[in-house]
Amino acid sequence: MPRKTSPATGRHRISRRTKIATGGLALALAVGGIVVATTAGRTGEASADPADASFFLDIAKVPAGVNVNKALQGKGARGTFTVDCGRNENQHFNPDNFIAQPGIKNGAQHLHDYVGNLSTNADSNNKSLVKAGTTCKNGDKSAYFWPVVRIDTGEEEEQNPPATQPDRAGSASDKASSQVDCPDVASKLPDVPDQAMDEVNRNLDLLDKQIDEANARIAKGDLKTPQDIQNAVVGPLKDKRAATIDRIAIAIGRRAAKPTNLGGLAACVLKQNGQGGLDNGGQNSTGQPAELPGVNDQNEVAGNDGEIQRVRSATITFTSGGANKVVAMPQFLRILYGDAKQSTNGPANARPSWTCTGFEDRLTDHYPICPANSKVERIHAFPNCWDGKNIDSANHRTHIVFADQQGKCPQGFKNVPQLVMKLVYDIPHDIQVKGQYKVDAFPQESHNPRSDHDDFANVMGQRLMNQVVKCINSGQRCKQ
Repeated sequence: MPRKTSPATGRHRISRRTKIATGGLALALAVGGIVVATTAGRTGEASADPADASFFLDIAKVPAGVNVNKALQGKGARGTFTVDCGRNENQHFNPDNFIAQPGIKNGAQHLHDYVGNLSTNADSNNKSLVKAGTTCKNGDKSAYFWPVVRIDTGEEEEQNPPATQPDRAGSASDKASSQVDCPDVASKLPDVPDQAMDEVNRNLDLLDKQIDEANARIAKGDLKTPQDIQNAVVGPLKDKRAATIDRIAIAIGRRAAKPTNLGGLAACVLKQNGQGGLDNGGQNSTGQPAELPGVNDQNEVAGNDGEIQRVRSATITFTSGGANKVVAMPQFLRILYGDAKQSTNGPANARPSWTCTGFEDRLTDHYPICPANSKVERIHAFPNCWDGKNIDSANHRTHIVFADQQGKCPQGFKNVPQLVMKLVYDIPHDIQVKGQYKVDAFPQESHNPRSDHDDFANVMGQRLMNQVVKCINSGQRCKQ
């Protein structure tokens, strides 16, 4: 978005700040019997101010070598899988977070940038995510989202673009509906020989299709009781899945040891109104409905004002994270990077995320001031050790943790592909020097760059995830 160069009085900006800060004061809103409260500070004060000058640092002052992610790139399997999901050209913004604040509309209190899944909102659930479209060229329906970066000069600026509104009603309806919940198969497979890959992938596609057909049958509405659904859908689905999984085992067994532990993956269970389902942590993805105040007509919310900066590039890459071998992520796995509430929760989950292009051998927890011909960059390398069972956990963290500096996981955890997001911005050099850019954040964070974070939900089909694993483990550099 081009910036105005003419002088401005600043009056419009001041009035908007006062409005934002006032609107964030001691909010308490009862929705569905639940009270949600937040406090943003005294009227008209710092909640809508620029980031503190102490948050900015010349990248040249950051020691080289302080990027453990880069060090791990030299270890383990060297393959990568890169997905092109665009730069949020369709203006998908909202202050929701269906992973960390499920069910709470505007629960993030800051604006998120989205690529991938087109439906992402507070009520997103496995069914609504699978049904949605995507910005990813290869059909990956995963949800990738992070807080926007804004320029705030304190002057009147051009209007921010209107946000694309997600189908919240549709997502809520999908959450309330009955649906089958089935074990992931790709994440349980051993190494698939090259000669068996096509047949295995065809059958992984078939497993996904069988689930879609089962949910479509339930959605017709003529099956009136859970027992009706069990008899007409869930029971027959188990038989179909058993035959398909057996074909996968046979295909692998022709070229390698036949897997013998896949039989228990055939049975699915019925999930109704967000309840029930598999014992895999999925219940932690269902929150109680509530709502906080949303964005104004400038896409500003809870003290987050300024001109939204679209990323120059958003590079989504899956790597080994230093592991010699990775296994597939289960579909619907939720992963958080960083800590949006680090001032409250402490530093344990906060990560240095900021650097400049050409200086990726170092990361800082300050906003970088980059030299000429270098651009502001955020690098988010996600946790990559999965507990082998759960797609979510009560704190949305303990089911997936970081590998150590040798790429090894804690006992009982498995290396899965590590998602690395690289976000590059065209922030003018004078704006950097003046400390006039900032990341959206919860009010209590005051735009602290340490609160930078990122969110991911894996909605890849099992075939696609199997390709990710194959590319990484075989050392290929795959791009789609």
